[in-house]
Amino acid sequence: MSLTSTKKKDNNIVELEIAVTADELAKAVEKVFRRKAKNITVPGFRKGKAPKQIIEKMYGEGVFLEDAVNDIYPSAYTQAVEEADIEPVDKAEVEILDMDKGNGFTFKATVTVKPEVSVKDYKGIKAEKKITKISDAVIDEEIEKMRERNARIISVEDRPAVNGDTAIIDFDGFVDDVPFDGGKGEDFNLVLGSGSFIDTFEQQIEGHGVGEEFDVNVTFPEEYHVEELKGKPALFKVKLKELKGKELPELDDEFVKDVSEFNTVDELRKDMREKMQEQNDQRAGNDLENDLIDEVIKNLEGDIPACMYENKIDDMVRDFEYRLSSQGMNMQLYLQYSGMDKEGFRETFREQSERQVKIRLALEKIAELENIQILEEEIEAEYTKLAESYKMDVEKVKGFITGKDISADLRTGKAVDLVRDSADVTEVEAGEEENSENPKETKEKGKAADDDEPAPKKALAKKSALKTEEE
Repeated sequence: MSLTSTKKKDNNIVELEIAVTADELAKAVEKVFRRKAKNITVPGFRKGKAPKQIIEKMYGEGVFLEDAVNDIYPSAYTQAVEEADIEPVDKAEVEILDMDKGNGFTFKATVTVKPEVSVKDYKGIKAEKKITKISDAVIDEEIEKMRERNARIISVEDRPAVNGDTAIIDFDGFVDDVPFDGGKGEDFNLVLGSGSFIDTFEQQIEGHGVGEEFDVNVTFPEEYHVEELKGKPALFKVKLKELKGKELPELDDEFVKDVSEFNTVDELRKDMREKMQEQNDQRAGNDLENDLIDEVIKNLEGDIPACMYENKIDDMVRDFEYRLSSQGMNMQLYLQYSGMDKEGFRETFREQSERQVKIRLALEKIAELENIQILEEEIEAEYTKLAESYKMDVEKVKGFITGKDISADLRTGKAVDLVRDSADVTEVEAGEEENSENPKETKEKGKAADDDEPAPKKALAKKSALKTEEE
């Protein structure tokens, strides 16, 4: 193989002309013949035993030629790309210019390459790092959630229903004094305040006691999913058969021992504060890096090919489909329940894809300008980390990811470090955080797994006609 010419076109397009010798082509033809001959029958010969010359005479000299070209051109193209020292960012358009068994063949590959960009003022960026201190109120809120998760469900008979109770009800719905499909239920468990039912249905149960029968008047929303019920007033005859409430455990040392690895309330609060503060500090660091990177890409200049954005969107869509499939969903159902078509769905990734492409180009350029180098031992350490993370053998990981790709990722990581470490950062104390996440490290016995199903899957649950479409 030889690269006969390299022509740079406009808009990051490069045209390569590549020649494959007759000897290289002949070897490829021989491989194709050996692969396919066993399935070819020629009169006078046992199946798979006819000589190549006989087969070519019978079916034409080009019988193996096209497959040979298809076999050989990918490696020829790869060698030409390395020789031309270009970095393609899209699939090449390939055109065979001439082909002759005795002289080899020549083909042209037209490909979009990584653009040349510039980035300036990436050192000394002024930024604020917002530090949020964990208050006693936040700790109290998290402990209250622990009490809620460990509450006992008890039958309630000595008081009327209140928000948060579970009401077991029978109901019979009417529109214009006529029953309607989905409007009847028996022994239905309804958590008051959950927003599961339409309009003010749940609020009208509050204040009633066990055994009471009463009317609930509601109006179906205009956007309701059942056409004949849209905007219609409805009357429900309801019987409150049973009421269940929560009995929260006392907050004392015994409770703490039951639900965590600690012995006292003070120990639990101290651990919560430390871990939540650590999470906040990590979040603040991530926010700072994002702010700095946003400033960096503002100073990025270059003609970025549209295909880079489209390819990044393709990657994101594939990743989303994979995560859906791992949770029992597929793209068709997701689009159906989200009310989007494929193109509309792709567009939801466009802004994110453009940002990621620009970030990568900017960081690669910074790594180039700063002559950031990656040592072989750093690559091996990263392989080991990946192998441990995915619980795979290191050699198997190497089969999936090249050392070149690992090195490129490490270089961009060091570029981020350089931008952050050189920044002019002012730490400021942010307002009190009201919705801190519960620290994952806090161990609770019997804690239910988090519900991580995608929203579309939840929408597949069978609905009563009462339930809102936005449940």
